[in-house]
Amino acid sequence: MGALPHSEGVTFRVWAPHAEAVSVSGTFNAWDREGITLARDPPASAPGAPGSWSGTWSVDVPGVMVGAEYRYLLQTPAGVLSRIDPYARQVTSSVGNAVVYDPEAFDWGDVTFDTPSWSDIVIYEMHIGTFGARNGTPGDFDRAIRRMPYLHDLGIGAIQVMPPFEYAGDVSWGYNPAHIFAIESTYGGPDAFKRFVQAAHEHGIAVIVDVVYNHFGPGDLDLWRFDGWAEGEWGGIYFYNDERAVTPWGNTRPDYGRGEVRAFLRDSALTWLEEFRADGLRFDSTLYIRTVDERSETELPDGWSFMVWLNNEIRVRQPWKLTIAEDLGDAALLTVPTDAGGAGFGARWDPAFLAVVRAALTAAEDSERDMASVAGALLGGGERPFSRVVYTESHDDVANGQTRLAEAVAPGDGGNWFARKRATLGSSITLTAAGIPMLFQGQELLEDRWFDDTVPIDWSKSHRFAGILQLHRDLIGLRRDTDGWSAGLKGPYTAIIRADDAAKVLAWHRWLEGGPGDDVVIVANFSTRPLLDLPMGLPWPGRWRIRLNSDSTVYDAQFGGGIADDLDADGGPLDDQPASGLVSVASYAVVILSQDR
Repeated sequence: MGALPHSEGVTFRVWAPHAEAVSVSGTFNAWDREGITLARDPPASAPGAPGSWSGTWSVDVPGVMVGAEYRYLLQTPAGVLSRIDPYARQVTSSVGNAVVYDPEAFDWGDVTFDTPSWSDIVIYEMHIGTFGARNGTPGDFDRAIRRMPYLHDLGIGAIQVMPPFEYAGDVSWGYNPAHIFAIESTYGGPDAFKRFVQAAHEHGIAVIVDVVYNHFGPGDLDLWRFDGWAEGEWGGIYFYNDERAVTPWGNTRPDYGRGEVRAFLRDSALTWLEEFRADGLRFDSTLYIRTVDERSETELPDGWSFMVWLNNEIRVRQPWKLTIAEDLGDAALLTVPTDAGGAGFGARWDPAFLAVVRAALTAAEDSERDMASVAGALLGGGERPFSRVVYTESHDDVANGQTRLAEAVAPGDGGNWFARKRATLGSSITLTAAGIPMLFQGQELLEDRWFDDTVPIDWSKSHRFAGILQLHRDLIGLRRDTDGWSAGLKGPYTAIIRADDAAKVLAWHRWLEGGPGDDVVIVANFSTRPLLDLPMGLPWPGRWRIRLNSDSTVYDAQFGGGIADDLDADGGPLDDQPASGLVSVASYAVVILSQDR
C-alpha cells in the first residue's frame, strides 16, 4: 500500500472501495487535474475470479522520483475528492501533499543495538517539541539528539517519545494524529526520526514510540469519508459507522472489525518496530480500544481481538520488543499472555501506583499518609514481574488541571524545602519499586509547573538543582546496578519489612537471587520527624552499607546530611527477618542499603 519506489519509478496503491475511479496527480505530471488513472486490483486469494475486486486501485508510473509530491483524486457521486495517501510515509503538512519516500535509503551505519532486558530499563517520557526546544526555537528530532549525551549520563535505558505523527498545526501533544505513517514535518520528518533512533542506540538507549490507535484526528483528517461513502453522519470506511465510533476526542474510532482497517493499524505499528528500528510501542488509552464507553465499560470485542492479533504478530516477528498499554480501567488481562486469554502486552501503566504514592506525598499532614496503601502499591497486586510501569509523573498527570509533584506539594513555591524533599522521595520510591520505572521529562530537574506543549524545559535548572539531578543519576545507577552492589533492584521480588503507620516509616526488601550485592533494603521516612537509631529487621547479619541517602548535602545544601551511617546487623530477629540493626533516616528521605559482595 502507498507509494512504493522501485528502479523504474513508483507504484501507487490505495484502498477506496466506493470510488468510481481513482487517479494520481503530483509534481511529476504538473498536477494535471485529470491525473494518471489507477486500475482495480484483483483479490490476492482469487486473482482470476470473474468480476472479483479487492477494493484497492494501483498504477505503475515510470520516471517518478523519490521526493515527488502527490495526491489521489477519487471520483465519487458527490464529485472529485482530493486525498492524501493514508499510507504516506512523508507529508509536507497535515493538509499538504504526500511525498514519495524510499524506506530503504537511510544509512543506519554499522552500529548494532540489542534491546535491553525489561528489568534493565528506566523510561524517560519525552515530548519532542519541548525537550528539544532551544533559544526560542521549537524542538525537533535533530535538536533532541544534541541532548542524547545528557540522557546517557543520567542513565536512562529507554526514551518514550510522545506521539510523533503528523498532526493538525505545528504544536501539539501528539494525541491527534492525522497521518499515522508520517512523522510530524515540524519535527523533521522520517529521516530525522531515524537519526534520533540511531543516536539513541549509539548511546545505549532504547526508543519506545507512543502510538494512538483508539481514535484518529479529529482535525485535518483526510481519512474522514475517504472515498465519499458513509452511513448517516458517520465517518466512512476507516471508522465505525454507528455509536461505536464515539470517543472523547471525536467520532473517529477505527473500525477494528474491518480487515483493511486492522491491517492499516498493524502495518503502522510494524513500520515503527521494523523500518524505524524502535524497541517498543506504548499504546495510548487501550480502554477506548477494548470498550465502547468508559463509564459502563461496554466491551468492544473487535478492539480486544485486534490487540491480541497485533501483539501476536509482534511476538512472532520480534519477541524481544516491548508493548505497553495505558489503561485506566480494570485491565488485569492486558498483560496476560494471549494463549491464556489475555491481550499479550508486555506491560501496562500502573495508575494505582501513581494515585497512592502521590496522595501520600502531597497530603498536607503527616497523619494523612497511609503506609499500608503505599506498601500495597509497592507490591503491585501480584502481577508478573516487570508487567507494570510505575511513575509519579506523566504527561497526563502533570497537566489537564494537575501539575508537577513539587508544585502539588507546595503550590506556588515548587522549589521550597518541602517540595524538594517530597518530590525526591517520590523519585526514590519509583526507582526502587518493582516493575519498570518511568520519569517524565524535567522531573529530574525539579520542574514545577504543569506540562505545556508551548513551554520548553527550563534547562537552567540543571545548574540550579544540580544536586537533585545528581540524586536521580545515583538512583538510576542503583536501579540498574551499575556498581554491582544492588542487583536486587533489577529483580522481580519485593517483601515489605515494615509498614508503621504511627511512625510513618516504610521498609521493603528487593532481590533477584539473594545474598550480598543482591539483597537491597530501602527504608523511607514519610514524616517531618527524623528517625534516629530505629531498630529494623534485615535479611542477613553483618555489615550493611548506605548506598544512597537522599538527605545528603551532596544533593542539596539545605538537606540535613550525615545522620545515615553504615550499620551492623548484629541484633536478633525482627520484622520476620533473621537479623536486625539500627537505621537512621532523615525527614522525608530514604536510605538504600546493601552488603558488599
